[in-house]
Amino acid sequence: MNNEDYFNDKVDPSDPNTIPKFVDELPSPSELKPISISEGIEYYEVNMIENKHRFHKYFPYSIIWGYNGCYPGPTLRVFKDQAILIKWINNLPYRHFLPVDLTLHGAMDSPEVRTVVHVHGANVDPDSDGHPDAWFIKNYLLTGKTFKREIYKYTNHQPSATLWYHDHSLGSTRLNVYAGLAGFYIIHDMLEKRLDLPCKEYDIPLMIQDKSFNKDGSLFYPDAPAFPVPVKPSVVPAFLGNTIVVNGKVWPHLKVEPRKYRFRLLNASNTRAYTLSLSNGESFYQIGTDGGLLDKPMELKSLTLEPAERTDIIIDFSKLKGEIITLINADNNANMRLIMEFRVILPLKDEDTSKIPETLHPMTMLEEHMAKKTRNLTLSASTDDYGRPMLLLNNHMWDDPATEKPSLDSIEIWNLINLTNFPHPIHVHLVQFQILDRTPFNVPLYLEKGEIEYTGAAEEPKEFEKGWKDTVRAEPGMVTRIIMHFKDHAGDFVWHCHILEHEDHDMMRPLKVVEDNSPPH
Repeated sequence: MNNEDYFNDKVDPSDPNTIPKFVDELPSPSELKPISISEGIEYYEVNMIENKHRFHKYFPYSIIWGYNGCYPGPTLRVFKDQAILIKWINNLPYRHFLPVDLTLHGAMDSPEVRTVVHVHGANVDPDSDGHPDAWFIKNYLLTGKTFKREIYKYTNHQPSATLWYHDHSLGSTRLNVYAGLAGFYIIHDMLEKRLDLPCKEYDIPLMIQDKSFNKDGSLFYPDAPAFPVPVKPSVVPAFLGNTIVVNGKVWPHLKVEPRKYRFRLLNASNTRAYTLSLSNGESFYQIGTDGGLLDKPMELKSLTLEPAERTDIIIDFSKLKGEIITLINADNNANMRLIMEFRVILPLKDEDTSKIPETLHPMTMLEEHMAKKTRNLTLSASTDDYGRPMLLLNNHMWDDPATEKPSLDSIEIWNLINLTNFPHPIHVHLVQFQILDRTPFNVPLYLEKGEIEYTGAAEEPKEFEKGWKDTVRAEPGMVTRIIMHFKDHAGDFVWHCHILEHEDHDMMRPLKVVEDNSPPH
């Protein structure tokens, strides 16, 4: 029996303890090329199709859903203020291969397979934002409730940043993203180019997700919670996989040269957060957050990424020739502690002329006195008609009328009051915001009387959060304050928790940017 036959016989994809780690080389997502260019505007087409994908060298092929059949989807690299058009085409089957809960909003009276694409972090017109009700099915035979555009327009009117695109269909986002419908959307600009940051093959996106598998190598996703419920299949309160997948491979490795590399890290997991560091204890340099470059690099030993958060870092391997370094996660489980491996074994091709600049992108701070309105918005626990836990924003369900109606070109402060006992990554469409602070408060008093009594001093955002953000970790028992400018586009958007199981089960609310001078509601 040769080595490969031995492992094929011994590996059980459902048991992470049997899976050899760091045997697969890290794949680099393909890059999407335009089909045509007219009057300077590039036109793309992207097909959503079912395909087979090999997550690990010793796994059988698994069914996935992918943009152009790829997992991750092809990377879009665009330039600031150069508009592009994308036709998103649904060629998926009419039946899902993962368990569909037909009791959720969006799913109960709709086709089983629906898709709509959201470019997460994009400054975009509402008709191209990927509204959760703007779904469509194969061949556009049926569409959702809101106005559809067959071709989406992205103006890219924002600084260089690492964004991503993913499915956003109401009631099935958790399943579609888990099935593979996610990819990078990277914006470049002239300032970024002038900084001499690591680029081209030394600028590498890393999509991190946790997954579980059945014995036959197919993707596993639970069809019910661990506690009894009267519905099956049923949404679950959270999903935590038992393996780590980076760019579509389980526990991969990357061979690198002894030089500086730029890594664009994305947490594309359904629920799991990661606190990342290097196994050799060395520092790395953070140069960007969700919305783009920081004003100056931050030297860090670790950072935390909630679902949907991104960070842009530089690791300098120049003095680590011959070493093997593991990207690790702060987790007590031995398997979930490991993310991927860097092997500094490639010869240096050319002199490394890239830099870690002292300054990056000047950051204009939004001052509190600029805010036209401050909103108190709760994150709370409830139960649905079937007795299942259900998380809500501001004590409203998805289909309740919009209560957040900021005026166009206004600045607002949102106080996110987390009454639950766990953190929620809150994402606001359209805007990039700044985190002001987090302050502990008396939760029982608020639950009894609706009064905020602070019980400690305000805490500044973490070092790795001091940039433009579109997703924020709202800590339990704390009021998290964010400040944002609603500009460029009016109309219907949304805000929600980016734990996908929560988002699908009503922890999402409409957001209406109003284009008039009337007082905000």
